[in-house]
Amino acid sequence: MSAPEEPTAAQDRQALSPAVTAILTAYHPDERLVAVVESALADCTRVIVADNTPAGAPTLASKLDDPRIEVIAIGSNLGLGGALNVAVKHLPDAGAQAVLLLDQDSVLPEGLVPGLAAHLRDDPAVGIAAPTPWDAKHEKFYNVGAGLHETTVDREAVITSGMLVRRDLIDRIPFREDLFNDFVDIAFCVDVRRTGARIVQDYRIKLPHSMGDRREHKLGPLRVRVIHYPAWRHYWIARNGMRFAMDNVREHPLGFLPMAVFLGRKFLSTTLFEPDRRHHLPALARGVRDGVMNRAAARYLPEGANPPGLRIRGSAP
Repeated sequence: MSAPEEPTAAQDRQALSPAVTAILTAYHPDERLVAVVESALADCTRVIVADNTPAGAPTLASKLDDPRIEVIAIGSNLGLGGALNVAVKHLPDAGAQAVLLLDQDSVLPEGLVPGLAAHLRDDPAVGIAAPTPWDAKHEKFYNVGAGLHETTVDREAVITSGMLVRRDLIDRIPFREDLFNDFVDIAFCVDVRRTGARIVQDYRIKLPHSMGDRREHKLGPLRVRVIHYPAWRHYWIARNGMRFAMDNVREHPLGFLPMAVFLGRKFLSTTLFEPDRRHHLPALARGVRDGVMNRAAARYLPEGANPPGLRIRGSAP
């Protein structure tokens, strides 16, 4: 009988990496959901699917059949923040030292989870490790200048999909349910950084991701890439952007400046490139006003939406 092989240093490091549970939020998911879940199970011990699809509507999430998968049929659309908070309550007591957040259409490439987990393993100060969003359709990075980096950089915030979070942070810090969808990730990252934890993004790890309908437009000699959204989504981008800036004005009194630039660019790109600008521009303007007033318009909620913690005015169409 031959002697057992000694573990290599790489195997030792892998054994010390945190055990990962994935949380996936879904809303009327399509056939890509199965591929996303299967890719997560390659490196995660468990996948929790928080399904925001309203009760009575068909959903592919109910077809998932694996003992490592837990599907939570919420029954109404609580938004991103609400669904994440529900799923966090279902995390196992043991075997989940880190939590991977996913959406329903981003299939994980091989090595993504171990690569992100290495950051949490090697540096206790890292609270969130994230990949770099990659536009597979146009073969371009979403982050400006991402291609100039070959390693890891500290970030103020990263998007929800693909972020790997230490368990103790996700247990202590709730997601903003009143933001419904947009800026939920940014608000969470701000709260994480307030604990003193670092947020790092690894530019060597790419996550194919779709951020709306990204199109290229010609502006004189230039080609401009613009992400097109439905009018209701533009409302929430403007509403939550303004709300987020106002909520943090005492700590960051100059925070209105970058938000003003962001929203100004959104108004400009909508004016120049949105075919249905007569509906989109009023949605943006209403969003800014409602963000200032800390309220929300029911007409811009998708059917079946029931986000907690919102002052909703009017009735849905």
